[in-house]
Amino acid sequence: MGRIVIADDHPIIRRGLALMLSEIEAVSEAGSGDQLLEQLRDQPAGVLVMSASFVDGVIDLLRSIKAEFPALPVLIFDKQSDDHAAMQMLRVGASGYIQTENTPEDLLDAVRRVQAGGQYLSQRTAEKLVKDVARGNAALRLHEKLSERELQVFQLLGEGKTVGEIAQKLKLSVKTVSTHRTRILEKTGLKNNAGIIRYTILNHLI
Repeated sequence: MGRIVIADDHPIIRRGLALMLSEIEAVSEAGSGDQLLEQLRDQPAGVLVMSASFVDGVIDLLRSIKAEFPALPVLIFDKQSDDHAAMQMLRVGASGYIQTENTPEDLLDAVRRVQAGGQYLSQRTAEKLVKDVARGNAALRLHEKLSERELQVFQLLGEGKTVGEIAQKLKLSVKTVSTHRTRILEKTGLKNNAGIIRYTILNHLI
């Protein structure tokens, strides 16, 4: 089946997961994005179990992993219940999403299922997805096309902050923030800051 790679920035959590998942398969651990990519490139993995808060920009990291290893099943585990994050992860390519409030048996079942080529959703996430489909909201909303950093800039623009204020808050250059703003407008089709502000208010993003 191939080894299970556990990606989390907390050694105690990694070790606890490793003890549980060693019942299924050999396990290796990664504590940083660079270490994770190095492990995946050095030796094929059967499944990746990755924390939703593993690194800043975890969605971008997941997108990169799926681009380089499209067949690799990825199970996301989250310490919080974040429906929006769950939907983003699934749309980027995760095979499953589970919260740490679930039982160890649920985790083992989730890993086995994605490892076999299936998908796994916790009951809460599955119910959210069903409700979205019933409301006709399964299609990607405009802001869900954005990278994690772009979404940060998007929300700050929605609060009415200037490019300079955003650069200072996020510790980025004004040029970098301006580039993010340009990409945001291209991806969303919104015309200007007023459109962004209106959109963020209507979608309860601020």
